[in-house]
Amino acid sequence: MEIVEDIVIAGAGLAGLTTALGLHRLGIQSLVLEASNTLRTTGFAFLTWNNAWKALDAVGVGDTLRQQHKQFQSFGAYSLISGKISSELLFKEHEVRCLKRQLLVEALEKELPNGTIRYSSKVVSIEESGHLKLVHLADGTIIKTKVLIGCDGVNSVVAKWLGFDPPVFTGRSAIRAYADIKGGHGLGPKISMFFGNDIRTGYLPCDDQTVYWFLAYNASPNQDKELEENPAKLKQFALSKIGNLPDKLKSVVEGTQLDSIITSPLRYRRPWDLFWGNISKGNVCVAGDALHPMTPDIGQGGCAALEDGVVLSRCLAEALSKSGEEEWKRIEMGLEKYSRERRWRSIELISTAYTSGAIHQRGSGKIMNFLRDKFLNKFFLGLMLGRASFDCGKLSVS
Repeated sequence: MEIVEDIVIAGAGLAGLTTALGLHRLGIQSLVLEASNTLRTTGFAFLTWNNAWKALDAVGVGDTLRQQHKQFQSFGAYSLISGKISSELLFKEHEVRCLKRQLLVEALEKELPNGTIRYSSKVVSIEESGHLKLVHLADGTIIKTKVLIGCDGVNSVVAKWLGFDPPVFTGRSAIRAYADIKGGHGLGPKISMFFGNDIRTGYLPCDDQTVYWFLAYNASPNQDKELEENPAKLKQFALSKIGNLPDKLKSVVEGTQLDSIITSPLRYRRPWDLFWGNISKGNVCVAGDALHPMTPDIGQGGCAALEDGVVLSRCLAEALSKSGEEEWKRIEMGLEKYSRERRWRSIELISTAYTSGAIHQRGSGKIMNFLRDKFLNKFFLGLMLGRASFDCGKLSVS
């Protein structure tokens, strides 16, 4: 069976849904292909900084999500060895919250026209047909399209077609989990982050009773596989690594249900691959984790995906609204503009995240611990705020 669509977006994650909604707000229809049979909520929650809220406001879902999530007032960095605070940052002019992924994707999906998302539609290959692309799905369906946008994650078929190498394993993995504390957690509107002993762990309240937490650790692929298959062992592993954590935070880990905890390897795209690579080629481009898979050390992976969606939908709508050139040429120029806007931003975020993770997690000697507690934590907290002070702009077309 062959279907014809103007714009096809592979992947109904943060970047894919934001792009589709941005295009919809600008009067342009798209088809989103999602490999799973329902919306994906893997990852549970993520940190949203100023830049993410600007993007969410641009597509018109920011206010709804604000009502469901508490705003943080401060960020505390602590030593996992001594338990003492090494630096603290007050969010005076910054909007920072921990957003439940399920609520976000549902809010985006709710604003899309019925039929925008086609589930159980896994992209397996891409073929050229003049100025069009033939998108082959696992069920044998072929979709002919004028524009193909790859938002299909770290193992992106579209990124591979553009010539990108697979993301590189960092030698680190991260446990991600959440706990619902009956009666309330009592943690207050604060991010608590602990460093030391080659571990990085953080605790982020989403609302009055839900706490999202993570633990990044040095790992090998074989160790990860063993822990992935045994959630009880994974939880015990986490508890064994958080010796000097306050009892209130330990109780969060202890209260985590086994179906609410996962682990995955941390991978990233090498910055020079983005410098030399094709973010777009003709009428094909990538966004989100398909473009800039990064470590979670500055909390910008999801935020950057939201930025991508706003910038991409704006650039594509501007190109389609112009006249003079043939349509295929205008599409190509629009995607090239998107690539220029996102290349350096992506390189900057990937590099900062990787460096922050390497410094905070690698090395547990006395000198490294001293430098981290006295100087580096404060430096990287300021750097995180700097990377979050970015405005992707509005959806208006000039």
